[in-house]
Amino acid sequence: MLEFLPADVAETLRIAQTAKLTRRSRLRVRVGAREFPIVKLSDEGLIIDASHTTHLHGLVDVFDGSRHILECLIIASSVEHGQLICGFKRSTMVTENPALDYFRDPDKPIALLTKA
Repeated sequence: MLEFLPADVAETLRIAQTAKLTRRSRLRVRVGAREFPIVKLSDEGLIIDASHTTHLHGLVDVFDGSRHILECLIIASSVEHGQLICGFKRSTMVTENPALDYFRDPDKPIALLTKA
């Protein structure tokens, strides 16, 4: 449908649609001290409005509001139609507890009580 509209109208609609998706999203990507709103997040990568930055590379953190949810390694980024498209090499979920290297017996006592 956008191919039948004049170029300036189509560009204005695209900017408005990107702004709407960015406002509605609580997702943010943090690179060092800088944060950028995420337009779209998937298993393969993420999309950011290119007006914020034109290049991302390396280890980044993804937040949902104030909650840290992902740690990602971005290996490629390109600008297409005003959006920065970033591809992941790896994406790791952040958990509250450290990973266990052994089997934890569910019947094992939590603590030992001694007589005082």
